[in-house]
Amino acid sequence: MANELLNGIERTVIEKRDSLLVKSTLKGDKNAFARLMSFNKQRIFALGMSFFRNTSDADDFVQDVFIKAYTHLSSFKGNSLFSTWLMRIAYNTAINSVNRRKEYLPLSDEEIIISPDCSPEEHHIREVTRDAVRDAMADLPEKYAVCLDMYFSYDIPYQEICEITGFPVNTIKSHIFRAKKILRKKLEEIVK
Repeated sequence: MANELLNGIERTVIEKRDSLLVKSTLKGDKNAFARLMSFNKQRIFALGMSFFRNTSDADDFVQDVFIKAYTHLSSFKGNSLFSTWLMRIAYNTAINSVNRRKEYLPLSDEEIIISPDCSPEEHHIREVTRDAVRDAMADLPEKYAVCLDMYFSYDIPYQEICEITGFPVNTIKSHIFRAKKILRKKLEEIVK
């Protein structure tokens, strides 16, 4: 209960902050937009890396997304978090960019942190685990991988994934459930 209250308060603070920054940007304050960019750049870059898998293209992608966001900022109505609205622009931009190639590669492998304090054996086990998860995720259908990656790697709630991808919430839940089932089966095969 306390966690939900804190999350609600945090969301309200973020909504107010972003709303003020959007209003200031629309009045010509370029520093306000720079702050919005700084709050969201890492997440947009990570999404770009999921699609393009190299820093140069991901950097170009980030710039493209922020240019689109800036030019369409007046269309932001505040019905969602600014970060959700921005991720929707980023997701659509990425999908359109790679539509011919269909090369979404989840970043979940980046989430398995290998601590320098690990023993050599633990380090090896974590590397093998990371590689197995990465390989299994790469074989998922794109729509499953996108939903699973946003939910677990980016910690985006179902409703926001819905706003970003356009998939209904129940479809997102189904995609995540099916993706986990496929991953479990693939990983069990590796362990055998």
